[in-house]
Amino acid sequence: MKIIIANSSPDPIYEQIIKQIKTQIINGDLEEGMGLPSIRKLAQELNISVITTKRAYEDLEREGYIDTVIGKGSFVAFQNKEFLREKRMKIVEEKLVEAISEAKLVGLGADELKKMLTILYDEEDK
Repeated sequence: MKIIIANSSPDPIYEQIIKQIKTQIINGDLEEGMGLPSIRKLAQELNISVITTKRAYEDLEREGYIDTVIGKGSFVAFQNKEFLREKRMKIVEEKLVEAISEAKLVGLGADELKKMLTILYDEEDK
């Protein structure tokens, strides 16, 4: 499992961990049943607080991405990949609806918004 913490990111560290683990699960990089590093080990590897990694794991478990077995560790949960993808798509749709509302407030038209989205999308790949 590879996690990179960006100090320049506006997202809290625990959210960066959550996003990266979710992405790896959805992409199949972390397979169902696969063991994750212990909370303490991950904190050590990332040079962060155990409390931060604990929060990330708790949120991932609450959302159904991982299962934790006391005394054994945390594992990627068995789940429907299509359902996970749908869940993530719903989040994207909600954020796009919010962006559209904001765009309308400032008088930004659909074509301008599409151009902006294309530019931002292409920038993300660089």
